[in-house]
Amino acid sequence: MSDDTLGRPIEILLVEDNPGDVRLTIEALKEGKVRNSLSVARDGVEALAFLRREGPHANAARPDLILLDLNLPKKDGREVLAEIKDDSRLRRIPVVVLTTSKAEEDILRTYDLHANCYITKPVDLEQFISVVRSIDDFWLSVVRLPSVE
Repeated sequence: MSDDTLGRPIEILLVEDNPGDVRLTIEALKEGKVRNSLSVARDGVEALAFLRREGPHANAARPDLILLDLNLPKKDGREVLAEIKDDSRLRRIPVVVLTTSKAEEDILRTYDLHANCYITKPVDLEQFISVVRSIDDFWLSVVRLPSVE
């Protein structure tokens, strides 16, 4: 965690179109040790508008961490990841790919696009919550995040 984030909640952008996964992620993060503020984008177009502070997201907080699903409507997660990592203002924001895909080609492609890690969502409820808590523990308690402003 960077010195800039010590006095404020960690800003997380969850890019997820499945309402059940959104709800579970919110619940798992509520129980975390680190104060966080979670924003949700339900498709790839909304995620990029949020990150670029466009339209209704003009006053959006810059996220410290992005949790990105791959299979999204309008613009899929691979395209979103490519645009994030190609943008000098956004590329330093860590992106955790959190998806149902176990396909080796998806894993390789996302790392080629400079994802910071790739996690396959467990189908079991308790395991899903455990995975989200592990993300919280590692990325928000252990890792020193860059200042992105």
